[in-house]
Amino acid sequence: MEKNAFLKNETAKKLYETVSELPIVDYHCHLSPKEIYEDQPFRNIGEIWLGADHYKWRLMRTAGVEEEQITGNASYKDKFLRYCEALEFAAGNPLYHWSHMELMKYFHIDLVIKKENAEKIWDQANAYIEKTKMSPRKLMEQSGTELLCTTDDVADDLVWHQKIAEDPSFRIRVLPTFRTDRLFQIRQSDYPAYLVQLEQSSKRKINDYEGFKQVIQERLSYFVKMGCRCADIGISEFPDRIADDKEAGRTFEAAMKGEAATDDQYRGFIGNLYLYLAKLYKKEHLLSQWHLGAIRNCNSNLYQRLGADCGVDCMGNPINGNDLIRMLDAIDHSCGLTDTVLYSLNETGSAQIASIAGAFPNVRCGASWWFCDHKRGIENEIRIIAENASLGNFYGMLTDSRSFLSYVRHDYFRQILCNVIGQWVEAGEYDRESAVKLAKKISYENIRQVFA
Repeated sequence: MEKNAFLKNETAKKLYETVSELPIVDYHCHLSPKEIYEDQPFRNIGEIWLGADHYKWRLMRTAGVEEEQITGNASYKDKFLRYCEALEFAAGNPLYHWSHMELMKYFHIDLVIKKENAEKIWDQANAYIEKTKMSPRKLMEQSGTELLCTTDDVADDLVWHQKIAEDPSFRIRVLPTFRTDRLFQIRQSDYPAYLVQLEQSSKRKINDYEGFKQVIQERLSYFVKMGCRCADIGISEFPDRIADDKEAGRTFEAAMKGEAATDDQYRGFIGNLYLYLAKLYKKEHLLSQWHLGAIRNCNSNLYQRLGADCGVDCMGNPINGNDLIRMLDAIDHSCGLTDTVLYSLNETGSAQIASIAGAFPNVRCGASWWFCDHKRGIENEIRIIAENASLGNFYGMLTDSRSFLSYVRHDYFRQILCNVIGQWVEAGEYDRESAVKLAKKISYENIRQVFA
């Protein structure tokens, strides 16, 4: 794949020169703070590429690779060779782009990834890993990372964040994010056990809904003390109504006893909890990120064998626009909206969500997310935001990844962004000088201000 393959006009190339070396603020990722702190050198490229990257696992499955050679007991070399074979024919898939960009940026290997080259790439990459003692921190520093936000459960003790913050040798800021998914999942069989975890982390007994909310508030205060600036939610459901506190309390207290909630009770409960959390976020001036429209763990066989995040999630139906309006309006009326970013996994609703975001203060659309995080999806999201809002307020790219090599996605995004803006400039639709400022704002400056 050609270097800078996504810059298709001269203006795009000039714009890219102004943003390519800007630092990276990765405000939503799934990297392990424990791995960042321990900074253990990687053993081989198979471990780096396939140790926890469910994007790559999913591609291999769709290419017909046996599970034993994806997540099973096969050697990392066998897994790597199978991945190269699968990638050779994955034309148009963003993994084809990202993997070649990773190979060039981090290993300085300019070879096409395919079956014939797989052994040579394996040998050259591993020799480079051994020579440089490649490790998580080195990759982050090489990427130009300035700050990143991990994804952390409300019950997490954040001990690894504490250790990182106390390490004077590491200058990259690693901040926790208040991820609330498990708070909402009262219909899961292990919910009572999760409440025990919350009690242990807060050293407070949860006897009722009010006690539950008090624990949430105390945990959020602890996260903020540890540097947290973002909150996040990514559950499959979205509320179609907001129960009052009494009804939500009855639903929660029944769940504490292991009793099942009806669909209507559940949606009312999560509506109430959405609103409660929004008040806390407004008070703490947090960036609230809503990930909408994902269905989790669709393949029950693989989920039971491998657990969550194994590559069997998918797009859900478009979120109901009326429900989204109702929730945003209730929050705005009750306490005012904190800075809120909406991500939709189903592209068919993206324009509607953008129009809704424009009706409320402090609400904006996020980057193309997950299954939409490809060339066409990124271009579409840029154009949708431009058509419905102010593109100059866009926070730009994030990795949403568990891979320490995934920072090439910021470069991928910056090339595509510059290409779209460059097209407008060369068509006479946008000012050339303003284009430079715009590319810099989206690539770095806007999101950097959130963490200033």
